[in-house]
Amino acid sequence: MSYVMAFLVGGVLCLIGQLIMDLTKSSITPGHILVGYVAAGALLSGLGLYQPLVDIGGAGATVPLSGFGHLLAQGSLEGMRQCGIIGAFRGGVEAAAAGISAAIVFGYAIAVLFNPKG
Repeated sequence: MSYVMAFLVGGVLCLIGQLIMDLTKSSITPGHILVGYVAAGALLSGLGLYQPLVDIGGAGATVPLSGFGHLLAQGSLEGMRQCGIIGAFRGGVEAAAAGISAAIVFGYAIAVLFNPKG
């Protein structure tokens, strides 16, 4: 059942982004959606509203861009609890460091191994 919920939650998040782009007729670009989802995930996480979605949808809520915003917000809140205001600035980076590092390493490895067609 957890797979179904992850699929549904992730699908609804993608559907919302697609509908926003389709209904605004090119005034909102994928870049706007990217920034909006990260900011919305951070805002909803800060308000305590995103964690229930994560509890229901699992990876369907944590893998999309809104999940990245949630991760940054939770890291900042935890850092602030531990180290005060300085922790608020470094906590988000510490929380997301493993994912960002993996993306850089794997991206570089793929770029070295394969040649683009063009």
